[in-house]
Formats: sequence, structure tokens, C-alpha cells
Amino acid sequence: MRIAIAAVGRMKAGPEREMVARYLDRAIGGGKPLALTGFDIIELPESRAGSSASRKADEAKALRAALPEGIVVALDERGKTIGSETFANQIGRWRDDGRPAASFIIGGADGLDPAFVSAADLVLSFSPLTWPHQLVRIMLAEQLYRTTTILSGHPYHRGD
Repeated sequence: MRIAIAAVGRMKAGPEREMVARYLDRAIGGGKPLALTGFDIIELPESRAGSSASRKADEAKALRAALPEGIVVALDERGKTIGSETFANQIGRWRDDGRPAASFIIGGADGLDPAFVSAADLVLSFSPLTWPHQLVRIMLAEQLYRTTTILSGHPYHRGD
């Protein structure tokens, strides 16, 4: 199953981008024997529309067009909070069910379009706090790497 991170906005060069790359490189290596591939980043430009609602609608349209066919997971502070093992096991179930891809979506500065969020297969929250998109991308990349370690039984994850 192919894994993708789709984000509205581009990350500039720097330590945040390097951290994302480091975790995704580890995920790629750990994911191969687990039939988890890709770990691609799709970056889309922010909309220039005049209102927040219009920007979110434009960005949702661009996201839909860019995503591979498969599961859509929207990251939103109003979403469901789950632990790392539950997260990993859900990805493992999707893979075992033959889903072709799972895409994890990070919205732009205005967030995600409500209709896009409603249509997502899963809406996840890392916290009810609002996080900068760069940090969300790092946290997501780390959780995807952690997923490969949980599914393979690697000791990186020291859960209960």
C-alpha cells in the first residue's frame, strides 16, 4: 500500500524539512518488507482566493485531484485522537484489506474545507491545540515511521 502526505503549502529548506525527510527515509526502509511504499509528499500551493471559505474550497479541489485512489485521512484538531498502536494497526488493516493507498492530508492556513473533512475516511487529531503545519508534518512523518516499527515488532516503540 502506498503512503502519501498531501499538504497545502510548501516547506522551506531547513531543520523542519530535514526532520521530515529523516523520518520518511526511515519509514521507506522499514515499510518495504511490510508492503508499505511511497511515503511521498505532495505539496500544493495555497489558494489566492479572497475569502477563507473560497480558499478552502479551492484547496480541497486541488487536493482531490492530486490524491492517489484510496483512503483519505484528514488531519484536523476536531478529529479523533488515537494512540500510536491503534494508528499503526489501522494502517495495517487497510493494507491487509488491499487498499491501494492511504493519503494523510494537512490543510492550509485556513484549515480544510468542511465538505472535504466530511468526505474523509478518517479524521484524526494530534491534539485539540492548533499546530504549525511544519510541526504537524514532522509529527506525522514520525508516526508513519513509528507505524513501520510497530508493525514489524522493532523496539523503537516502547508502548505499554
